[in-house]
Formats: sequence, C-alpha cells, structure tokens
Amino acid sequence: MRARCSSDTRRSPDMPKSNRLSTQTQPHLSLIGTQMSDQPDKIRTLFCVTVNQTFFDLPWSDIGEVWAVFGQMMAGIKAMDGVDVLGTLDDDQTMVGASSNGFPFTAYILADMPDRDAVTAACNLFRTLPVGDSGFRLWKYCSVEARLGRALEIPALAQ
Repeated sequence: MRARCSSDTRRSPDMPKSNRLSTQTQPHLSLIGTQMSDQPDKIRTLFCVTVNQTFFDLPWSDIGEVWAVFGQMMAGIKAMDGVDVLGTLDDDQTMVGASSNGFPFTAYILADMPDRDAVTAACNLFRTLPVGDSGFRLWKYCSVEARLGRALEIPALAQ
C-alpha cells in the first residue's frame, strides 16, 4: 500500500476539493499521527553517499588524495550560506566495499538547506571538485543522492 502525503494533489479527479487537506488550514500528519513541521523555511535534506568500486581499485598511495577532496566536499556543504548540518553518519565499519547497486549507502549527511538550488549546488560539488592532477572529479569515486523533505516534529507524549 502506498501512503500519500496530506498535501499530495495527485488524487482522483472525482474527489471533491473539499476532501483534500489544505496545507494552510490542516497540520501535516504522518501515518503514525505525529505532526510534521509545515514551516517552509528550510528543506530537510539527507545526502546519501555511495563509495564506488573505482575508489577501491585505487592504489593505497592514491586513496588519501580522494579522501582529502571528500573532506573539501563536506566542508563546502557546511560553508554554504544558510546551511545547517545537523549530523553525519559513516557506516564504513560495517559496510565494507562498494555497493553493487548503489544501496546501502556508505555515508550520510543530514542538513537543513535554504532551498532546492542549494541542494543542487551541494550535489554539484561531486561533479566539480577535482581530485589532484588526475583530471578526474570526485564523482568518479563516489556518488550522491539527495532526499528532500521537511522536519518531522514528534510531539511530547502525555505523562
């Protein structure tokens, strides 16, 4: 069963408009009944990073160069105007080697981004940051997917 967000307007054309929840008058509800923030100030973004086989094929002496550029990418995201990095996760201790199909991801960056253009600019760092004098960019060695949404606010439980 596919759940639809309360603001999803892709409904049956036969459904009266009065049955659609308005983001102006109704809180957003998840499947478990918790409220989600309806403040459009920031876009909660989960950057999902996969390390490609090309990284693991490098000689040991070249890995540090890629890692340094990976650090530049992370610092670049954090330094962007209006960006608040909320946390990171690296599961390289239990995820060993490249993902054959891009999942599971190896690292995650959770950030509040000011707008979609900022998310695109952050993803573009993978396309533009050069790795040494090789002529290659960071995206040869790792890829990124961004999931965009909003913060889920879980209300305090009644005592």
